[in-house]
Amino acid sequence: MSEFFSPTYVEETRIGFHFLRTHTWQHHVLRVAINDLLRLFTDPLPERPVLLDAGCGQGKSFRYLMQAFNPSQLIGVDADPLSLSLSQQEGQAQGLALQLHGADCAALPLADASVDLVFCHQTFHHLVEQEQALAEFHRVLKPGGYLLFAESTRAYIDTWVIRWFFRHPMQVQKTAPQYLAMLRQQGFVFSEPNVSYPYLWWSRAKDFGLLERLKLRKPPAPGQREETLVNAVVRKPLAKEAPCCAP
Repeated sequence: MSEFFSPTYVEETRIGFHFLRTHTWQHHVLRVAINDLLRLFTDPLPERPVLLDAGCGQGKSFRYLMQAFNPSQLIGVDADPLSLSLSQQEGQAQGLALQLHGADCAALPLADASVDLVFCHQTFHHLVEQEQALAEFHRVLKPGGYLLFAESTRAYIDTWVIRWFFRHPMQVQKTAPQYLAMLRQQGFVFSEPNVSYPYLWWSRAKDFGLLERLKLRKPPAPGQREETLVNAVVRKPLAKEAPCCAP
């Protein structure tokens, strides 16, 4: 695996790297997450936004992001040079005009208030400097811009199957409430309709929801389970707004 641009991003395993190229990742993880994030907007979508894919990996999200948001400019940032090279190839294959940067999310090479949307999908749990990365997302967003946050929680990351096949900084993994609290503490605003807790089969590392899929058991309801995923569409307030702490 190639050398990383930053020591504060935990490098993926070889198995993990190749998994991110699979149909399962693209169809059952990326596509589903972006569709869910679209559902969480309670305001009209920005028209022709400047969109930052923070932790773009191998660029497998690009076609879904183009379809969902029709950005006027698509920017990708990743800490892994090999992933960026593959992202460039992905963009060329799709005929996209991309701006790619090799950098850590905790030190984005972008100007203040320069993007309308930040897409951060399954990247945050790889980052050691999570608070600084979140501050960078807030900095580069225009007032009124949105962070599209989709993450696996500690309940999923801290399972034997994930520990066996993947690599993460375990000391920074968080629960869904802890991630939401971090977003609010940074100054992002959102309310209950802007948040979802998908309980997808692949996030159920103990049994992959097999008994539910065989109709032998009903899945536990929200509030009766430890959430494995949290998705949120959160907004950087306008200058005239005071950040609030919605429930």
